[in-house]
Amino acid sequence: MTAQRLAIPDVVLFEPPAFADERGQFFESFNAQQFAEATGVSVGFVQDNQSTSRKGVLRGLHYQLPPHAQGKLVRVVRGAVFDVAVDIRRGSPSFGKWVGETLSAQNRRQLWIPAGFAHGFVALEEETEFLYKTTDFWDKASERSIRWDDPEIGIDWPVLELIVSQKDRDAGPLKSAELP
Repeated sequence: MTAQRLAIPDVVLFEPPAFADERGQFFESFNAQQFAEATGVSVGFVQDNQSTSRKGVLRGLHYQLPPHAQGKLVRVVRGAVFDVAVDIRRGSPSFGKWVGETLSAQNRRQLWIPAGFAHGFVALEEETEFLYKTTDFWDKASERSIRWDDPEIGIDWPVLELIVSQKDRDAGPLKSAELP
């Protein structure tokens, strides 16, 4: 499995090799030892989540406050997304900056988004299925959102006709967000 640190080094892109033959293909989607070597983090994932989205659905930017802050390892099992992590760690040299990658069933890429980052994605294909492995349980009281189109963050979302929930449309900008 290859691992690449992105422009914000705590965010890591994983790409597992696939082995194919006449029966189909096989790949290892997670290996704790390789993950720890690549990230410097030994994680215990406690919850898996799955969503299905129509093309143009944007979900985010979501995060949880301590003591329920979540790291997320995300991937696509059908379709494709443009996936984004925004650094919301106070005092970080990359505070307010974002990185984005295209994840798809075809490229098998996965993105590690540590706690202290807001996360969002937009579905690039119909019926996109997205998986999240999280390091803490969902906690409604800790859940927060930042506006997906905050001009101070300036995410360049690749889809023009977006479908955004009312909850995500109501989120405020980073400058007024309650941060970890």
